[in-house]
Amino acid sequence: MTVPALFQPLTIRSVTFRNRIWLSPLCEYSAGRDGVPTDWHLVHLGSVAIGRAGLVMAEATGINDVARISPHDVGIWTDAQEAGWKRVTDFIHSQGVVAGIQLAHAGRKASTAPGWGADYEDSANAEQGGWETVGPSSLAFGNYNPPVALDIAGIDQTVADWAAAAQRALRAGFDVLEVHAAHGYLLHQFLSPIANDRTDDYGGSLENRARLLLRIIRAVREVAGDDVPLFLRVSATDWTPEGLQPEEVEHVAAWAHEAGADLIDTSTGGIQSGIPIPTGPGYQVTFATGIKRTAEVPVNAVGLITDPHQANEIVETGQADAVMLGREMMRDPHFALRASTALGYKLPYWPEQYERAQP
Repeated sequence: MTVPALFQPLTIRSVTFRNRIWLSPLCEYSAGRDGVPTDWHLVHLGSVAIGRAGLVMAEATGINDVARISPHDVGIWTDAQEAGWKRVTDFIHSQGVVAGIQLAHAGRKASTAPGWGADYEDSANAEQGGWETVGPSSLAFGNYNPPVALDIAGIDQTVADWAAAAQRALRAGFDVLEVHAAHGYLLHQFLSPIANDRTDDYGGSLENRARLLLRIIRAVREVAGDDVPLFLRVSATDWTPEGLQPEEVEHVAAWAHEAGADLIDTSTGGIQSGIPIPTGPGYQVTFATGIKRTAEVPVNAVGLITDPHQANEIVETGQADAVMLGREMMRDPHFALRASTALGYKLPYWPEQYERAQP
């Protein structure tokens, strides 16, 4: 039987992914103020592992106590958080699936109302569990509170915190590390002239604006060693002439690959509210392809990928090396099982408990 491209294994460093259907990091806003993952995270991520995705990527996870998007996001800077994640990775591994984590810092978009269940909007105050935010500059995002611009000591500490978070993630059992530099969060803020008006070594030219990101890639690679895959999520465009352009992000991707990133997880947007984005099926795939060809680095594609045939074509034609599904996996955590049937492929690692459901 011919194995569809979507189900052909992919090896990066010492890790082999059984297929190219991967779970995109999805913020669940389901932790307490302590940032410890809960039963929700176990079941949410575990369901996708049962559904036989090739990679289960945990959501944006704060590297320190001011990094989370909301007071109800998960973190990985304490022993309790680390232990909570170990419970999740143990189950993912029991299903023969690779576990990844997105290490993140929300910067000026931190300390905000979660995506559901809050009786307030925009920035959280102290009573709501909020904190003072930081960023490359004191420029605010929309109606959020303006951040405090990081000084050099703060930048150095951020690099150290990212490395420490990577160490905890490995101890917690994660097989893949991802640095989040997209969607208007801290590293994207440094990269984009929309959020960065610094005049020192971390502002101005693209090389300067990429300096913090590249320091973090090198620091995390040192922690990860030679065996652990390191992904980088980028926003390939800010969708406005005033912001990052695709060719700039292609340069950054090449620099990041040279610094130790193995794969570029390619998304778009998020740096500024109110910018219209022309969406449609697979609308971000072309940006992933551009990075793959220009930077000569493996990529995955995201964005309204909802159909097995569509996903297979993206991989089969070399537009991307894998696809990440977000909302489609929310609707159907067993997408990979359904995709194998749709593509006429008898999946050899169908869950034994579900064998009687296999067509």
